[in-house]
Amino acid sequence: MRIQKIIGMVLVAGLLTCGIVYAQETQDDDQADIGGTPPRLSFVDGKVSFWRTGAPDWVEAEINTPLAPGDQLYSGESANLEVQIDQRSFVRAGASTQIGLENLESNYTQFKVTAGYVSLDIRDIDPEKTVEVDAPNAALIINHPGYYRIDVDGERTSVTVRRSGEATITPSAGDSFQILSDEEATLDGAGTPQIGTYQAPEMDQWDQWGLSRTDELLNSTSARYVSAGMYGAGDLDEAGNWRQDSEYGNVWVPADTPEGWAPYSSGSWINDPVYGTTWVDSEPWGWAPYHYGRWVSLDGQWAWCPGPPVRRPVYAPALVVFLGNQDSIERGDGESVIAWVPLGWGEPLVPWWGPERFRRPWWGGWGGPRFTEVEHTGRYRNMALRNGIVMVHERHFGQGPVRSLHGGGINRGLRPMQADSVVSRIHENVLPTEKRGIRPPAAVLQRSVVATRAPRSMRGENSSGPAGYAPHLRLALFDQPDRQIRRQAGIIPP
Repeated sequence: MRIQKIIGMVLVAGLLTCGIVYAQETQDDDQADIGGTPPRLSFVDGKVSFWRTGAPDWVEAEINTPLAPGDQLYSGESANLEVQIDQRSFVRAGASTQIGLENLESNYTQFKVTAGYVSLDIRDIDPEKTVEVDAPNAALIINHPGYYRIDVDGERTSVTVRRSGEATITPSAGDSFQILSDEEATLDGAGTPQIGTYQAPEMDQWDQWGLSRTDELLNSTSARYVSAGMYGAGDLDEAGNWRQDSEYGNVWVPADTPEGWAPYSSGSWINDPVYGTTWVDSEPWGWAPYHYGRWVSLDGQWAWCPGPPVRRPVYAPALVVFLGNQDSIERGDGESVIAWVPLGWGEPLVPWWGPERFRRPWWGGWGGPRFTEVEHTGRYRNMALRNGIVMVHERHFGQGPVRSLHGGGINRGLRPMQADSVVSRIHENVLPTEKRGIRPPAAVLQRSVVATRAPRSMRGENSSGPAGYAPHLRLALFDQPDRQIRRQAGIIPP
């Protein structure tokens, strides 16, 4: 009888444990509704330019910039760029290529290409997700893993599919058709293009480079230590070392950091169109450690902790608590400062983006312990570390690369403050840099594309362009179910 009682207690304990785990995962699912992970500019080689609604002109593209609908990129001669769109999916553009992100929804991503050549290396894709690439002669619809390349040269567009891929091509006139792996389709001429299908040619060096790069990123050592779905792990291998700590588990320590360096000190604050105040780090490895996990100090060295693995990592535009002297900030006397400190082990974030119901201590995507005492004491662990607090004059916050202030007791009286009182100060700053970039040729910017869905900017969002430029409405729009042309419309940046 006693044995049966013990067994019963064990079963009840097991059920309670499962209930706790399930409740935690349900809560994380709810918290994940605050937003998805945006595509990121994950690699730049050569002269690459960037344009975003609200910017006066094209600027130099900054690695680690999160992308939003309406953003445009241009790679100059001998340049390459890479955009990560999912855990195992990458879009790459070669020399003299203009590519834009037109739409971004939970199950739909839309790009346009008006010149150059682009590849989509999609190693995995959710069956309910669709990726669309719009070109001057046709729209390409992808919902299968594979390797896809689109070349645009004037009025000629070619599409090549490899590695078991399959896609639907919708031309500017005529019926849609399928293109399978190891096939190439060409479309010549605007309006009613001449269509041909052939066996795919041999891959060139650029194709091989892209495939090799994806292999390296997905098979990196660092990928073993972070949760599946956490972007940027492949960038950590060559920039630091992993250690095992009894308290924090697996931690990553950056190498070759300058004297006095601290997290969130080498980069810029920008106003992201989706997430508001967002940190853009200037280091090639500066994505994962600033949008996931926590920072701690080990033997006087800064170390990044991804935390225990979670089923669903959640992106944050930054993981900091803002500090300030509220009185001086309200006076706007020119001597006030805005400061921030990286969140430490188990400390909560109070989001400044998303629905109002999330404006509370939040551990979205965090699998480690949750320390609640900081809510009452305001004593964040990293505030006590040397150079733990990064601060700037209020007038410099969100105005290009951070120029941190040090010494002189300037941090006296700083205390945690509501993020809303900080983030409103960089409303007009949408770019991480003001360095002028190369502009695409006018003919490229004015080239229309074929699409199956109107770009987001045509739905009343991101519609304003720089002064002196008017949008050109020349996009051929199709109805998704029957692929029939409904009307003519479109938009391009300056």
